[in-house]
Amino acid sequence: MKTNAATIWFTPTFRTLTALLGAGSFGLGAFAVFATQNGTGSAALIVFGGVMLLLALLGSRIESLEFGGATLRLRAAAAERFALAEESERQGDMATASELRAEASALLNAAKPIADDYSSVRGSMRAGMPRTQAMEAVLARARRLAQEQSFERAEVVRWLSEGTDEERITALAMMQASPGLWDFEATLAVIAHSHTAFEQYHAMRLALQMIDALDAEQARTLAETVKAQKGFRFRADSDRWLLGQEILRKVRSRSQEQ
Repeated sequence: MKTNAATIWFTPTFRTLTALLGAGSFGLGAFAVFATQNGTGSAALIVFGGVMLLLALLGSRIESLEFGGATLRLRAAAAERFALAEESERQGDMATASELRAEASALLNAAKPIADDYSSVRGSMRAGMPRTQAMEAVLARARRLAQEQSFERAEVVRWLSEGTDEERITALAMMQASPGLWDFEATLAVIAHSHTAFEQYHAMRLALQMIDALDAEQARTLAETVKAQKGFRFRADSDRWLLGQEILRKVRSRSQEQ
C-alpha cells in the first residue's frame, strides 16, 4: 500500500510544535502591527503564523490543499501590499496607498471563488451544452475581474503552468481579458498537453489573440503544435478544429505580410 508522505511528517508531536510556532508568530506579528513601524515585517509574521496554524490543523489532510499553494502565495502577496499601503499612507502618498489596498483586496478575494464555482459546475452537471454554457459564465466573471483589478503576471502564469484544473482555466480566462498577463510558452504547453477539451479550446482562443504579438519562431511553433493536435485530440467537426483552422490561417496571413 502506498504511504502518504504527509502522514509520516505530521505526527502528533510535529503538529503540536507547528501549532505553537504558528501561534507565536501570528501573535508576535499582531503585536508588532501596533507596537512598531515595520508594516512589512509584521505582515510577514502574521502570514507565516497563519500558514503554520493551517498546517497544524490540517495535519495528514494536507493533500486536500490542491488550491492551497497558490492561495497562500496570494495571501502573502496581499499582506505585503497592505503593509506597503500603510507605509505609503504614513508618507502621505494616499493615491499609492489606495492602489495597493485595491490590489491586495483583489488578490485575497479573486481567484478561489471563481475556481470553486467552475469545479462545482463541472462536477455536478452532465457533459453537454448546458454545462458548457454554465462554465463559460464562470469564466466570464474571471475575465471581468482581470479587467477591473491588477494581478501579478508571474502568479497567474504559475496557476496556468503548475495549478489544478480550476486554477488553469481561471488563468486562461484572465489572460484572455488582460494582455499584460500573457505568457506564450505556458499557453502553448496547455494546447499540447491540455487536461480537458474545454481547457484546450480556451488555450487556443488565447493563442489566437496572441498571434500578432508573436515573433516568427513563436508563430511557427504555434502552427506546428496546432497541426499536431488536429485529428489526434480533436475531430474535424469540433469547435477546436475550426479554431485551429483560424489560427493556421492567421499565421499564414501574417507570414505573407512579412
